[in-house]
Amino acid sequence: QVQLVESGGGLVQAGGSLRLSCAASGRTFSSNAMGWFRQAPGKERESVAAISWSGVWTYYKDSVKGRFTISRDNAKNTVYLQMNSLKPEDTAVYYCAARRTGDSGSDVYSTAREYDYWGQGTQVTVSS
Repeated sequence: QVQLVESGGGLVQAGGSLRLSCAASGRTFSSNAMGWFRQAPGKERESVAAISWSGVWTYYKDSVKGRFTISRDNAKNTVYLQMNSLKPEDTAVYYCAARRTGDSGSDVYSTAREYDYWGQGTQVTVSS
């Protein structure tokens, strides 16, 4: 059974940092693109960042560029999201996602429909 388990969320003051982790089990995702999404109350789920299986190619939502960094460790089957200079508008439940099919080393995906596996989410709350 494939599982994606997020951790690292919490409550932080504006300007602070958090590092989210997403550990995958049940299969390896070393040949698959992965991504982070978030959903705030009353809003649709949106892509925050994505990374190719090679780790070389990345995508970021405009509002997080320069503040968030996505990375992965294929040996640990884990993807990370380093979040710095957090703002109250970053408050949301953060989800990691992975694709079922293999991808090229340069493929990144920023839409939810491109992903097949999802974690349960971790809450990030940024206070002003």
